[in-house]
Amino acid sequence: MDKSELIVVDVDPPQHENSISGTIREAQEPRLSLPERISILRALAQETYKTHPLSFWVLLTLSSTSMLTAFPASSILSRVYYSNGGNSKWIISLVSVAGWPLTLLFLIPLYFFLQISPTPLTLKLSLWYILLGFLSAADNLMYAWAYAYLPASTASLLAASSLAFSSLFGYFIVKNKLNLSSINAIAIITASTVVIGLDSQSDRYPGISDSQYNLGFVWDILGSALHGLIFALSELVFIKILGRRSFHVVLEQQVVVSLFAFVFTTVGTVISGDFKRMSLEAKNFKGGEVSYVMVLVWSAITFQLGVLGGTAVLFLASTVFAGVLNAVRVPITSVAAVIFLHDPMSGFKILSLILTVWGFGSYIVGHTSVSKHS
Repeated sequence: MDKSELIVVDVDPPQHENSISGTIREAQEPRLSLPERISILRALAQETYKTHPLSFWVLLTLSSTSMLTAFPASSILSRVYYSNGGNSKWIISLVSVAGWPLTLLFLIPLYFFLQISPTPLTLKLSLWYILLGFLSAADNLMYAWAYAYLPASTASLLAASSLAFSSLFGYFIVKNKLNLSSINAIAIITASTVVIGLDSQSDRYPGISDSQYNLGFVWDILGSALHGLIFALSELVFIKILGRRSFHVVLEQQVVVSLFAFVFTTVGTVISGDFKRMSLEAKNFKGGEVSYVMVLVWSAITFQLGVLGGTAVLFLASTVFAGVLNAVRVPITSVAAVIFLHDPMSGFKILSLILTVWGFGSYIVGHTSVSKHS
């Protein structure tokens, strides 16, 4: 659900391409023994490590860890909210963007330490940010409806379809290339969604009706489609308007878009009357008011940390590496939901999980091939 994503180049410098590809070819020679293969791979890893300073790898490790832990934690906490007496979709939507000041705390020091100025907010750029903020607010609300009626493991698997929508919208809006591997990935992830639909009778919590489950299913798919559209539009803003990919620009977009999303969601929460009902909801929450507040606060913090981690990974590495982490994040969320929330894990869901990871892998391999060719 992180919205400020962009395409950056791979971290490997071009001058190492021939030596690395040659080393890989040597590692594939059948006459080499296992210790020799390990030695070659170790040398390859050391060569890659030397291409960047230690601070780069530390930041990349911290960002990757944040992305792989914070997003699953936020998804689990959203389901905990509903499982323990929470009912408001607007409150969960608000929590998703309420942590936007955390990103601002990372952005402000960059202006002083790097001696840079904020990007001027022109009328055109402001209108784009308002549009993205509105779409982000709508996207968060759709996902809130999905988590209200679906197990967290199921919701995360369905949300993986955003990759397919991102590829399609990127092709039509940003004119990104759509190769056979990408089309194959879209087909596989679509099949995994169909498999989840076949298991609708056993994959639900007690008290959830057929209509509610189907509603959560539809909202999750629609939210994934909207997320793909936001991805493409955000990329279009960077390409057509900003024309540069500095880290502070990425953070600026995240802050401003999240701020507008926060404004839109706050208005919706007030109009719906859910703000007034928060005190009553907290009193009836299983575990008491303190537990209610802690769930919401940590949901906001973990989601924003996930956004920061994802943004840093996109800037430091590449969209391919971010896609790898996103593929890993799906099974982490599913397994965590089974362990902590006792989500049902049927054969259909396991098959869907395998297909999802397969689809991500197909997309990553295809995208890597295109990047190396270009």
